[in-house]
Amino acid sequence: MSKHTDKVVIRLENVTRIYKVGVERIHALDGVTCELRENEYVAIMGPSGSGKSTLMNVLGCLDRATSGRYELDGAETTGMSDAALARIRNERIGFVFQSFELLGRSTAQKNVEMPLIYSQNGWWSRRRRARRMLERVGLADRVGHRPNQLSGGEKQRVAVARALICNPSILLADEPTGNLDSKTSEEILALFDQLHAEGQTIILVTHEEHVARHAKRVIRMKDGRVFTDMSLEEDRARRDTMNEHFGEASK
Repeated sequence: MSKHTDKVVIRLENVTRIYKVGVERIHALDGVTCELRENEYVAIMGPSGSGKSTLMNVLGCLDRATSGRYELDGAETTGMSDAALARIRNERIGFVFQSFELLGRSTAQKNVEMPLIYSQNGWWSRRRRARRMLERVGLADRVGHRPNQLSGGEKQRVAVARALICNPSILLADEPTGNLDSKTSEEILALFDQLHAEGQTIILVTHEEHVARHAKRVIRMKDGRVFTDMSLEEDRARRDTMNEHFGEASK
């Protein structure tokens, strides 16, 4: 299995995201600072309202920080134009969503090709690359199938292939098993494990503990801040200690 390097692919420094609701200011992110390195597999967790979804949107350049600094592959993104951010989303970040977000009238191959159509790199070889990527995720025999001809797990594999087609620095997965049954969820998570072993950097946003256990590092959010940030082993030990403490207290 490959190991993460010392190369920092994401650096956040005192990042805030403030929304105005009437006269009220909501601090969805309140001074988040952290670094993620190449080939890390990180789970971001937290209850509803903790800021994990806002953090995902900022990391994916879907939303801009109100203040602070966000560097991706050494480039400061905060002041970039909308066009520059769109290029980053297309070429340097691969997205996998809970609801798959596939084009219903297009085949699996056409769905996977889509990012390359808007890319400056490799659009001329998109068909060959899409077929190769579908083979990589175990769907060589589903190239010509449309989403309504695929199972939930197959749809998510198509979505993973589409996310990887531009060789992104980061694979950003938002509740990727949320619409799948337990067996299919484990198949998708096994695919993520394989991609990580091959060197892919993965950020997994989830509220499910068993899903987070596939990551190697767990960042827990609370009230817009990083509450804890530790390795999977440290996080598990901390939670075991808490469970023992509260178990004893309830006796």
